[in-house]
Amino acid sequence: MSFLVEENPAKHRFEILVDGALAGFTAYLPRGAVRVFTHTEVRPEYQDMGVGAALVRATLEQVREQGGRVVPQCPFVRAFIERHPEYADLVVTPV
Repeated sequence: MSFLVEENPAKHRFEILVDGALAGFTAYLPRGAVRVFTHTEVRPEYQDMGVGAALVRATLEQVREQGGRVVPQCPFVRAFIERHPEYADLVVTPV
């Protein structure tokens, strides 16, 4: 099984493809260099396979490479960051 995570700026989300098929996404609201993550969804047939974690990990890596920051309003993204403190430096508090 191969994963590919790509940003879809037109839809304000990062999408994960599994073997070429759209398996899920994490949606955000753009606020300059900050992305406010609001919702993460994985299609039922891809749940419990690590797809959500792979999606969020790759998304956060891409945000870091772009010099961006995040506001994890989405419970899934927030929980992922709490379990992986190496991404805590990306979090900003909304004003």
